[in-house]
Amino acid sequence: QVQLVESGGGSVQAGGSLRLSCRASGLTARLGCMGWFRQAPGKAREVVARIYTGGGSDSINGRFAISQDVAANTIYLEMAMLSPEDTAIYYCAYEGLWGQGTQVTVSS
Repeated sequence: QVQLVESGGGSVQAGGSLRLSCRASGLTARLGCMGWFRQAPGKAREVVARIYTGGGSDSINGRFAISQDVAANTIYLEMAMLSPEDTAIYYCAYEGLWGQGTQVTVSS
């Protein structure tokens, strides 16, 4: 059974950085896209960044960079110049599966 396990969230001041990790345990061979989503209080969940096994990727802005270790079934999200508007629960997703989420809180 595949499970997505996120780590790396926390609290940071505006202008700071954080790195999130998501490992897909129980996965023998990854196919397709993995990505990061976020949901802020009172808002809909939105895509943050996606990455494909071939290495192609996209993100919602230039402050967020997604990368991967395909052999380890792990993706990362490097977030820089964080602002309070980035405060949300960040979720890892793969083929309809979701991680438990990790809280990111940015204070001004």
